Amino acid sequence: MAADDLAKARSDFADRNPESRKYFSEARQYLPGGHTRTVLTHAPFPLVFASGEGSTLTDLDGHTYIDMLGDYTAGLLGHSEHRVIDAVTAVLKTNASVGGIHPAESRLAKLMCERFALDRVRFTNSGTEANLMAITTAMQATGRKRIMVFHGGYHGGILYFASGAAPWNAPYEFVVAPYNDETETIKLITENAESLAAVVIEPMLGSGGCVPTSAEFAKSVFNAAKKVGAVVIADEVMTSRHGAHGMFDLLGVKADITTFGKYIGGGFSFGAFGGRADLLDQFDTSPEANRDRTISHAGTFNNNISSMTAGCVVLGEVFTADVAIDHMARGDDFRKSVAAVLSKHDLPLSVSGFGSMMSLHALAHAPESPLDVAKRDDKLQELVFFGLLERGVYIAARGMMNLSLPLADDQLAKVLDALDDTARSLTRN
Repeated sequence: MAADDLAKARSDFADRNPESRKYFSEARQYLPGGHTRTVLTHAPFPLVFASGEGSTLTDLDGHTYIDMLGDYTAGLLGHSEHRVIDAVTAVLKTNASVGGIHPAESRLAKLMCERFALDRVRFTNSGTEANLMAITTAMQATGRKRIMVFHGGYHGGILYFASGAAPWNAPYEFVVAPYNDETETIKLITENAESLAAVVIEPMLGSGGCVPTSAEFAKSVFNAAKKVGAVVIADEVMTSRHGAHGMFDLLGVKADITTFGKYIGGGFSFGAFGGRADLLDQFDTSPEANRDRTISHAGTFNNNISSMTAGCVVLGEVFTADVAIDHMARGDDFRKSVAAVLSKHDLPLSVSGFGSMMSLHALAHAPESPLDVAKRDDKLQELVFFGLLERGVYIAARGMMNLSLPLADDQLAKVLDALDDTARSLTRN
């Protein structure tokens, strides 16, 4: 690849997308960076989408893309899933923001408790909030302050550990452990035994490059944490889509508290945390509970009608346990096909992931830890991104891809062809 390949790719992208460029330039006058979601940033500017239908997106310049990002797992249902839209539209004709309780809240709670084997659940507006409240729950229950997280982990905008603890994180006492390093992690748990309130862990690093953990690592961490009296918080905001009951269930372990978000809202804002009754019942402020100490959990839109109604349709009709099992298998098959395409070319490209979540890497071998992800060829990574965009395939700039339910087999075949053609083009250069 020539030294100016990336500059040309960026220039060509800008030339093809004048309306997105115009929007971006104007938006920056009012929005820092032109938007309010940092992950969407890439050079020279991000695309601006005018519409979506099923598994496709159309930008302001009229280009249509196969949507292989699925809104970072939140867009599992694709765009404009009519069962969700119809249900929410109908209920909004009756109520909007009631400032009280409504039936959909308990219906969704029941569906979540049954689906994910939770004793109790509470709702929030995002996965970030869910993780913050889960940590609060653990700290109040244990009387401890220290929180273990993992290098490469992401639990929300202020719980960010791509390269250790970010300076803008919430001011907790963090212990950052190496992901998939059992010996060092157990050592840190033991060293912090008296002060450790919780261990927060993803079964697969989502933001960190779709690096899955093993059943052995998960079991060792869970057992060690519980042995010292720490609460295990499973961040399944992304990975609860895997299998009938979430990814940690597939690994054979059960957390004390699990956090949820993204796809369960069916396109509306959503978050939840749930688990053991003795932990969650700290929020029970009803007179019958007669508790000496409770945790207050405010939030005007925690139980908003749109998200609660949408979630009932998602779990009750659209993404049932059987559908989830089939979708995971489809994702595994597609990832194998991606790996087969990449193996045909003399380029350091690989794919990692689990089920319907995966990431392309400018690495010769799929990463097994965040340290591996950090060694990617950034120039090649970006060239693959632009190459796929040019061929009508939308993924994350960092390489993430997530299968949505409406993706058709012929669309996935086109994605594989686009990836093959992109790699062939880069090999020639």
